Amino acid sequence: MAPMSSTEHPGTYDAQTRWMLLELAARSIQHGLSDGEPLQPNLLDYPTALRDLRATFVTLEMGGTLRGCIGALTPVRPLVEDVAHNAFAAAFEDPRFPGLASEELWRLEIHVSVLSPTEPLDCISEADLLRQIRPGVDGLILEDGGRRGTFLPSVWEQLPSPAQFFEHLRLKAGMPAGHWSDSLQVSRYTTQSFGAEITAILDARSRETVQP
Repeated sequence: MAPMSSTEHPGTYDAQTRWMLLELAARSIQHGLSDGEPLQPNLLDYPTALRDLRATFVTLEMGGTLRGCIGALTPVRPLVEDVAHNAFAAAFEDPRFPGLASEELWRLEIHVSVLSPTEPLDCISEADLLRQIRPGVDGLILEDGGRRGTFLPSVWEQLPSPAQFFEHLRLKAGMPAGHWSDSLQVSRYTTQSFGAEITAILDARSRETVQP
């Protein structure tokens, strides 16, 4: 068996565990509307794989348009706690948007991305970097001069070419167009990403609750 790349996940999440994370994100947003804080999950209610320290992003969309996205690149919490925290933050603390209103709840689509460990890329030029990155697969972290930015792999859907992807990431990080320097640092990671409309998530939970 070939050795695992540092950007590969140590395991994949099956349909049941993915649904558990989506349902947790939905409940944390509901809890935020009623209590003004994220839901605090009981770790013992979840499988061991969902208690590992993992970094996540939670993205909210409404009618196909971004409504909030919050996450971290470094794991600081057990996976279920990170999802609950980031779901709340995406709904209420993303500075680009006002806090979610109760009437918006049922129009949300929730996406959870679980990040792999990051892998630094050794590149001597922009052309060298563009040859190494994998369209549709890699998320990138760009750092230089105290500036930092990242794009999740899902951004490849809007920016399908490596040159587009990298140039827009430079701009997001606050760097000039075409910027390159010897101190520039680039890392990549992969994600396991999944999503669903909040109506489907909460309706499924409601059916489970009423079953004898």
